[in-house]
Amino acid sequence: MEVRRLRLLREFADRGSIGAVADALHMTPSAVSQQLKVLAEEAGVALLEPDGRRIRLTGAGHALVLRADDVIAAVERAQEEMASYRSGHASVRLAMFPSGATLLLPDVLTRAAEAGIDVHAFHLDVGYPEAAPGLADFDIVVTHRDERMPALTDPRVAVTELMREPLDVIVARTSDLAGQRRVAVSELADRDWISVEGGFPVDDVLQSISALTGVAPRVIQRMLDFTTIEALVAADHGIALMPRHAARHPDVVALELKGVRAARVYEAFTRPHPRAAIASVVDDLRSVADAVAR
Repeated sequence: MEVRRLRLLREFADRGSIGAVADALHMTPSAVSQQLKVLAEEAGVALLEPDGRRIRLTGAGHALVLRADDVIAAVERAQEEMASYRSGHASVRLAMFPSGATLLLPDVLTRAAEAGIDVHAFHLDVGYPEAAPGLADFDIVVTHRDERMPALTDPRVAVTELMREPLDVIVARTSDLAGQRRVAVSELADRDWISVEGGFPVDDVLQSISALTGVAPRVIQRMLDFTTIEALVAADHGIALMPRHAARHPDVVALELKGVRAARVYEAFTRPHPRAAIASVVDDLRSVADAVAR
C-alpha cells in the first residue's frame, strides 16, 4: 500500500466526503475516488460503502485509517529527522482559540524558537466537539471545555490536559456588587447577563450552573469576543462569566462564585505518536500553562 493513498483515506476520514478531500488536496473528485478504489484493491476488502446519498468508511476502512495514522506518523518522523539534518529546524502548525493564544502563545513561541522549531500559529475558535476535525489541517489544536464535560475519547486523537482556569463573574466597578470578593448564584437571579454564543465553552459553564442551582440566567447579549463582553460589562449593560486570566478591563471587578465550581479546561489535541517537534511544542504548552496556573 502506498503512503499517498493511505493519506487520501485519512483525509476522507477527517473531512467526510470525496469532494472535501479533493478541494483540500487540489485534486479532482474522480482522481480521489480512483486512488481510493486502488487502495481497496490493494487491501483486498471494501473500504467505503453507500450511506444514503453519501459514502462512509466500512469497518475495515476505519481499521485501516488507524493503521494509516501510525504509518504516516512514522514517515513524518523520518522526514522530520532528515529535515533537521539539512536545516536544523522543524516546523509545526498550531491552532489555538483566541484567549488561550493570548495567554500561552508568546512564551510557547519563545521556547520553541530556542529549540529550533518554527511554529506557525493560527486562530481556531470552535466549540469543543468541532475541535478534533481541525487536525486535518493542523499538527496541534488547543481547545477548551467545561470541566463538567468529559474529555474527548477517540483512538485517532491524543488528548493532553494543559490547565484548569477558574471562571469568575465580572461586574462594573459602579455595580452594587463591586465591593464584594465573592458572590452567590442566588444573588444574580435578577441580573442581565452577557455571554458568548451558545455551544461554546463559558456559555456551557453558565448553563451548567443554571442546571445545578435552578437559577436560569437572563442572557440579553451574545458576543464572541471577551474584549467586547468586558466593555459592555464596564458600561454596566450586564454581568458576565469570564475566564480568570482573560479579564483585563480596568473598569470591571471579578468576583469568585460561592459554592459552585466553575472552570474551563485547556487541552491540546494531536494525532497519536506525533513527531518529535510536535511533542516538544505540546510540552512547551504544558510548561507555560503550569506556570500560568501557579
